[in-house]
Amino acid sequence: MVVIRRATSPAEVMAAAHLFDGPVRPEWAQRFLNEPTHHLLLADREGVPVGMVTGMELTHPDKGTEMFLYELAVDPAHRRRGVGRELVEALGRLARERGCHGMWVAVDPDNLPARAAYAAAGVVEEGPATMMARDLRGPDDRGAEGEPGRGIADAHGEHPEAGAEPDRRPTG
Repeated sequence: MVVIRRATSPAEVMAAAHLFDGPVRPEWAQRFLNEPTHHLLLADREGVPVGMVTGMELTHPDKGTEMFLYELAVDPAHRRRGVGRELVEALGRLARERGCHGMWVAVDPDNLPARAAYAAAGVVEEGPATMMARDLRGPDDRGAEGEPGRGIADAHGEHPEAGAEPDRRPTG
């Protein structure tokens, strides 16, 4: 049985670090958790995190408030057991409780496991979209946390300094 719960401390996020694309930093986890409109739900099986979903409430003057499903991850050993669907459904319930009128996610067309999990949770495809990004930190710039800029790929878990090719595709 999987138990879905909200993460409330950096220690809980660190215990689920294996589910994230890149290294989890306690100070970033705390900053995320401090925001009342940011949500991180964990799926535990026998006390061990086996999945996670993050969502952020976005409000716009002419669109109201929606939940942006930022990232969904399930441990490979626990996939195809409904964990992803349960996490997406739990985030959807939380979104309704918080007054969101909708929930959306960007997903790569070739990410069939994620698309299947979203579809099983009632998320429907609305058509193609193109993601565009701009790197706001150059090699000599300092990020908000005072670190040298490493590029937008950091946001997607790739680390160019380790020789990885940046992946600018949306996660999820």
